[in-house]
Amino acid sequence: MKYEWLLFDADNTLFDYDKAEAAALASTFEHFQLPFDQEAAAAYRRINGRIWIEFEQGLISQEALRAERFVRLFQFLHIDTDAEDFSAEYLHQLGLGTFLIPGADALLAALNPRCQLLLITNGIPDVQRPRLAASTIQQHFPKIVISGEVGAAKPDPKIFDAAFRLMGWPSREKVLIIGDSISSDIRGGQDYGIDTCWYNPNGRVPAGNVQPTYEIRELQQILVIVGD
Repeated sequence: MKYEWLLFDADNTLFDYDKAEAAALASTFEHFQLPFDQEAAAAYRRINGRIWIEFEQGLISQEALRAERFVRLFQFLHIDTDAEDFSAEYLHQLGLGTFLIPGADALLAALNPRCQLLLITNGIPDVQRPRLAASTIQQHFPKIVISGEVGAAKPDPKIFDAAFRLMGWPSREKVLIIGDSISSDIRGGQDYGIDTCWYNPNGRVPAGNVQPTYEIRELQQILVIVGD
């Protein structure tokens, strides 16, 4: 077996984060009786995307970004609502979103007898743990590393140290990370010296000098990479 351990990202690799985000956002706007339309949804995606990049770069803490993204959103939309209260409800709703990428459950079931699996995510613990616990894939991940619990986020090597500590420090050549983010999953794995698999269903072009070991469009292609 080429790899003994597979490190999976969570959002938009196994979980359909975009679908969960849209549902949570709509439910939270409704909860606070605020007008919600596609302009608001698009504005949130832009702001949230930027603030998570700031988080990866160490410019904002995960605790601060929870409400700050809504502070910025409400300023853009000219809405007078408490961002902390809104964030709390939004995270609750997001934790209910157990939507999976098509084929994720079947893939993990096929991989489980072949390799050991670990979930490594930059997501917020209040969202990731209840969502994983309520999902059909929780049985495949006895080991989980969440950035908010270890004090470091991909691509920081410290989060990979935390993962390797849980795994018992296997040889790096026996570990593969799989994720959709070039800037966190693939750069982080590359910098740490492990092989990387970029899940790229939309055929994006990688930015900068980051070169994944493998690139796939469908999750089932991982089975070919791992082999028998």
